[in-house]
Amino acid sequence: DVQLQASGGGLVQPGGSLRLSCEASGFTFNAYHMSWFRQVPGKGFEWVSTLFSSGGYARYAGFVKGRFTISRDNSKNQLYLQMNNLEPEDTAVYYCVRGDNALGRRGQGTLVTVSS
Repeated sequence: DVQLQASGGGLVQPGGSLRLSCEASGFTFNAYHMSWFRQVPGKGFEWVSTLFSSGGYARYAGFVKGRFTISRDNSKNQLYLQMNNLEPEDTAVYYCVRGDNALGRRGQGTLVTVSS
């Protein structure tokens, strides 16, 4: 059974940092590209970043502007998203997704709130 559990969200002030983690199980993690998406209540599911299966190539949405870094540890079946210089507009529920599109499997997300 595929499971993806995101964690690490919380309340942070503008300009602060958070590191999200995603624990994956039930599939061959190192065979899949992995992505982070986010969703603001009432809005669509928005792509944030994708990291290729080997960990050697990453893509980011334009709004990231160099603030986020996606990484993975294939030996631990873990995906990460280091988020720096957070802005109120980054407030959302963040999900890790198997694959590189919104149709991929996803688990429960983790809420990130950026507010002073």
